Amino acid sequence: MATCSSSLLVLPNLRWSSNQRRNFKVRAQISGENKKTTSLEPVNNNGSVSVSIVQNQKGANEVNGKVKSQKKIVSDEIELLWDDGYGSKSVKDYFAAAREILKPDGGPPRWFSPVDCGRPVEDAPTLLFLPGMDGTGMGLVPHHKALGKAFHVWCLHIPVLDRTPFEGLVKVVEDVLRQEQATRPNKPIYLVGDSFGGCLALAVAARNCSLDLVLILVNPATSFDRSPLQPLLPILEMVPEELHFTVPYALSFIMGDPIKMATLGIDNQLPTGIKMEKLRQRLTKTMLPLLSELGGIIPRETLLWKLKLLRSGSAYANSRIHAVQAEVLVLASGKDMMLPSQEEAKRLHGVLKNCSVRCFKDNGHTLLLEDSISLLTVIKGTGKYRRSWRYDLVSDFLPPSKGELAYALDEVLGFLRNAVGSVFYSTLEDGRIVKGLAGVPDEGPVLLVGYHMLMGLELGPMSEAFIKEKNILFRGMAHPVLYSDNDPAKAFDYGDWIKVFGAYPVTATNLFKLLSSKSHVLLFPGGAREALHNRGEQYKLIWPEQQEFVRMAARFGATIVPFGTVGEDDIAELVLDYNDLMKIPILNDYVTEITRDTKQFKLREESEGEVANQPLYIPGLIPKVPGRFYYLFGKPIETKGRPELVKDKDEANRVYLEVKAEVENSIAYLLKKREEDPYRSVLDRLNYSLTHTTATHVPSFEP
Repeated sequence: MATCSSSLLVLPNLRWSSNQRRNFKVRAQISGENKKTTSLEPVNNNGSVSVSIVQNQKGANEVNGKVKSQKKIVSDEIELLWDDGYGSKSVKDYFAAAREILKPDGGPPRWFSPVDCGRPVEDAPTLLFLPGMDGTGMGLVPHHKALGKAFHVWCLHIPVLDRTPFEGLVKVVEDVLRQEQATRPNKPIYLVGDSFGGCLALAVAARNCSLDLVLILVNPATSFDRSPLQPLLPILEMVPEELHFTVPYALSFIMGDPIKMATLGIDNQLPTGIKMEKLRQRLTKTMLPLLSELGGIIPRETLLWKLKLLRSGSAYANSRIHAVQAEVLVLASGKDMMLPSQEEAKRLHGVLKNCSVRCFKDNGHTLLLEDSISLLTVIKGTGKYRRSWRYDLVSDFLPPSKGELAYALDEVLGFLRNAVGSVFYSTLEDGRIVKGLAGVPDEGPVLLVGYHMLMGLELGPMSEAFIKEKNILFRGMAHPVLYSDNDPAKAFDYGDWIKVFGAYPVTATNLFKLLSSKSHVLLFPGGAREALHNRGEQYKLIWPEQQEFVRMAARFGATIVPFGTVGEDDIAELVLDYNDLMKIPILNDYVTEITRDTKQFKLREESEGEVANQPLYIPGLIPKVPGRFYYLFGKPIETKGRPELVKDKDEANRVYLEVKAEVENSIAYLLKKREEDPYRSVLDRLNYSLTHTTATHVPSFEP
């Protein structure tokens, strides 16, 4: 648990009106010989705060005078489709928490841990949140529950009357880092810096190059000298005290997007009319009245001090930025009216040694308080979450939450998912084909081996079916190009979402790790060459001549499940393949340019034939009125108890050819049987849904 050397970390006794119910709780900690952890509970009937104090002495905890055995403060695992709480808290909760914590006490900056964060996974790293201009430390309110599962979360609170200079704040953070490093030397430490906090994080990283730091910079204020507000700042100093309440109110419309703030927490699956009504009510009854409270959060003298702090902090961080060795992720808003955040993200990407960028084009300066994507989702999708000095794709992987699945299905796969009406069949041990996935083993390790449809369009519906029907998340092998972070204007896109749902770089070592952990693993032997095939090659297996996976599967006794998929020719017609594009001068130059960075990834150089030829490009397609996707999982092939497959290449190759033949047979079966499906066309399925309003799915052919 993080500690701090500040002389006072426990928030002072606060008093509120007894007729108000408070739900905000924090834990605070002081350092020294007698380390104490305090939990601020809701107010008592008399209006005072109930504080429970835990003092560590000789391995025991003393709670309100009673000794209890020490408890483990981490959970063992995170279940698939866990509740990350994102959307349950909004900017309204931020203001409520800020009102409670902003009680002037004359004390120095201190750290607190929100009780909403709960208990993290075992061996979780520490995350320190460094706030923006408000200084409350409450900027992560919508993210507390999610982050609390993956990190020990501690937030820096800078009291409203505190006048600690920038170098002093750097010292406050450094003290915590050193104590954390001494306590857990093999763990990374995360610094999430919001706006001004981004300057603070960079300054700390520049002075502590030997520490394993991961910086998450959200619209960092290192570009403050180029802020569009610079011409207006001298005017703020001349605004009289009695009119100061108008300044934060006006700034609120510049700092953030009120509509995005109000949208956070509104169910995206609601009908448009209901969503708009909820948005109207939030804007008129919640958002606008709350914005008037900013004057209390940032009084006039505090605002002027914070502006001076911004100037000094930005200059300090920029003067030392070349010394930063930490891993950095910059999150930049496209509609930031306070700072040129996207331009600054590009600059930082070029200056810092290990920097990735994700842009959110529809968000304002207060990105963490607006409707967007959970911060934990972004950390996972960019491959930044780890619990040791390097990322481990098995032990560091956090399964997707319910909220992440809902967002992916609605926003990422929405049209495709609804248009193709996927149907799944599987083969039981007795050879019978049945609807659903009953024929796929529940217990791993399982290796799913199949045909890669055009552009990998089969992945999304397949992943959804396994999660919903079998509560299984398979781990898919992805081309290394999806892990390239050379674009300084990259959005959080499909490539990041597949990592959230378990994709990993295709290497033999990674396949070894996943099978050894008894996972369900998805493998396409045809790889990119099959997914980006030429005209006339649909449903043709473009596999290596020799087996690449059978002996690995046999080593761990994995069950191989071959499967076939069809439907690519029912949604689009491939009119321009790689060979066609390279014959057209203008398109030739375009393809060469966009694939330039992909040539560094050398896969299957030792292979021969078509599978070794894997150019990456965007094919020319003509959409069709959507048909349907069909999946058939063949009879499982057991490798357990067959040690000869590990040592005998010929025997392993026979199993390889058996798998390949089963995939081809599954494709042939589906191509024939789909002709019997009366609802193959999306129009027929739409008509069925309109006339069968209680039906949960549209029928297909009988196996």
